[in-house]
Amino acid sequence: MKTRLESPWRRSAIAAVAGALPMLAFPAPSLWWFAYVALVPWILLARTAPTGRRALYDGWCGGFGFVLAVHHWLLPNLHVFTFVLAALLGALWAPWGWLVRRFLAGTPSPGRTAAALLVLPSGWLAVELVRSWQGLGGPWGMLGASQWQVAPALRLASVGGVWLLSFLLVTVNVAVAVLVSVRAARIPALAALLATAAATSAAWSWSPHPHVVGEVRVALVQPGVIHGPGPRFDREEQLTRQLTGQDVDLIVWGESSVGYDLGRRPDLARRIAALSRETGAPILVNVDARRSDRPGIYKSSVLIGPDGPTGDRYDKMRLVPFGEYIPFRSLLGWATSVGEAATEDRRRGTEQVVMDVGGGLRVGPMVCFESAFPDMSRSLTRDGADILVAQSATSTFQQSWAPAQHASLAALRAAETGRPMVHATLTGVSAVYGPEGRRIGPPLGTDASTTQVYEVPLTDGVTPYARLGAWPVYVAVMALLVAALVEGGQAVRRPRRGAPGPPVPPARTVRESPARPGH
Repeated sequence: MKTRLESPWRRSAIAAVAGALPMLAFPAPSLWWFAYVALVPWILLARTAPTGRRALYDGWCGGFGFVLAVHHWLLPNLHVFTFVLAALLGALWAPWGWLVRRFLAGTPSPGRTAAALLVLPSGWLAVELVRSWQGLGGPWGMLGASQWQVAPALRLASVGGVWLLSFLLVTVNVAVAVLVSVRAARIPALAALLATAAATSAAWSWSPHPHVVGEVRVALVQPGVIHGPGPRFDREEQLTRQLTGQDVDLIVWGESSVGYDLGRRPDLARRIAALSRETGAPILVNVDARRSDRPGIYKSSVLIGPDGPTGDRYDKMRLVPFGEYIPFRSLLGWATSVGEAATEDRRRGTEQVVMDVGGGLRVGPMVCFESAFPDMSRSLTRDGADILVAQSATSTFQQSWAPAQHASLAALRAAETGRPMVHATLTGVSAVYGPEGRRIGPPLGTDASTTQVYEVPLTDGVTPYARLGAWPVYVAVMALLVAALVEGGQAVRRPRRGAPGPPVPPARTVRESPARPGH
């Protein structure tokens, strides 16, 4: 009879709890230091799995716990479907659990431990790469994003993006797990920790600092929780008028700040243009409405100057699954009956846009959770954006950890690209980050209905990440391919159990002798 400790259900529950632990490193708790050991319980569990199949389950259940924890704020809206999503996405970690057992089970040799310190972080990065596809929810909760307020980590992000941070964090976790559980392999574990420290020091010393070439004044308008597009617009108009005479260069409203198509409501376009004339600055608004010039609902960043819309418009490209569209609606459309999923799919834009707001200033807009995608901010930077802007609205999740976590992503995008980033919301948290990822001025919390002007430094030059892209991912994929080839080669050379061996002539005893001629 199995003991309680050997029960598969008990083990699965422990794996789910272990997988959920890294959430404490993200905002709102922001225990960033915990990310360096948060995976250790999960690794220790998977390495002791009695079989490879059980290790797959340990990876899956841990992934379920991780996804559920980093998306727990969806529960009031998606209800039971949140658990379905966590179970589906959690399966991505099943191979990672198998890899943990394959390389760390029992008493691994120093060589196998050294391989684990490369293969296991690579496997984790492969999972983050797959789930970064926006159809699977996008890269929300990447492990490296937990280091958004750590200056050395932000320097590393300028070299290899959030990918490099995730890789190094998993490396540290694997090394700590080895130090705790495998005495014979402590030397490679210590070497990995020293190498991580050396990489951080090298990035701190040698990676180029952004070169400041100027400064602009950017104002954020945060109306707070106001129900209805009409009253919200009135409050935004009132707040924007308070910026008159403050010598601002750009005013930014949050996501869905205008709930009407400006083609159908030219009166609203004229009111915004009047605000632009009064304040002396163009206004970047976000329209969430059914368009008058084409079918469907779009979320669009629209620039409006003193003479009205300038013609610069960006239509959101990466939509929030279930919030703005339902993937495979014919199969998953039932989600609308159990939660607040989108009843109608919004339409996608086709390309990113860099807007010229005047005075030589170029702005690269993103909408909502597009700020979670490192490739989008990198693309805007390479296209000439001086400032990155994310317009967001998390009022649905106002009392959760989501607003703080969403705002923290802008720090990573700024550090990766060497460009300042503005995160403007309807209801908080709004914040601005400088080109090294450090916060500029006070953030606007979820209880604020106000405006704030920020002096934003402008920079030139290109960071290594902006130039090279997600090179840690390529390294990880190569490491996994090499590991697969080595393991496959060993499997081929290893004799199969029970396979017949080469024929052996029968042994003769001392009583046996070959027959002599003539006998």
